[in-house]
Amino acid sequence: MDATHAPLWTDDLACRRGGRRVFTGLGFRLEAGEGLTILGPNGAGKSSLLRMLAGLVRPAAGAIHWGEADIADDPIAHRTRTAYLGHLDVIKPRATVRDHLDLAAVLHSADRAQVPDVAARVGLGALLERPGRLLSAGQRRRVALGRLLLSGAALWLLDEPTNALDTAGQALLADLLRDHLAGGGRFAVATHQPIAVETRTLTLQGS
Repeated sequence: MDATHAPLWTDDLACRRGGRRVFTGLGFRLEAGEGLTILGPNGAGKSSLLRMLAGLVRPAAGAIHWGEADIADDPIAHRTRTAYLGHLDVIKPRATVRDHLDLAAVLHSADRAQVPDVAARVGLGALLERPGRLLSAGQRRRVALGRLLLSGAALWLLDEPTNALDTAGQALLADLLRDHLAGGGRFAVATHQPIAVETRTLTLQGS
């Protein structure tokens, strides 16, 4: 099987924070072309789970696999197939929209010639030369969505991605997620706001 299309799966995953058990015994499988919505109250471990799936933090117990391999055995390979969108959009005040997307293209070995089309796709085609300090919160989030597109990553991990997005922005996000699945990608999203994409659901109860 092509490694890009191998399943992502967890085995008896556990999370502890500050000596407190957040969740334990967590197991699920995510195939190419599938999305996962992670639900649960504040403190249930939604963000922690996303960071574990991204390889940013280690689980307290259990393992995360891509195909037959534990992601901890080759973190560089896992990083190349994963794009993580957290709460912060990381926008430099003097850098333009083009600058931010150009940098994303370089970091992910993507063709910088794609940048104008990507900007247009996320509704920023007319704002390529606008500096970060003049972007609204919703526009900053759209820059982050453009970075996702340029990442070329098979796995998107999104933490409350609808934050700062208006109705049109939320519809755009849903379109991007559907297109990603149609292309054989997969995603996991932690959210309190429903997203208009058919996914599997994982509900964390918290301890």
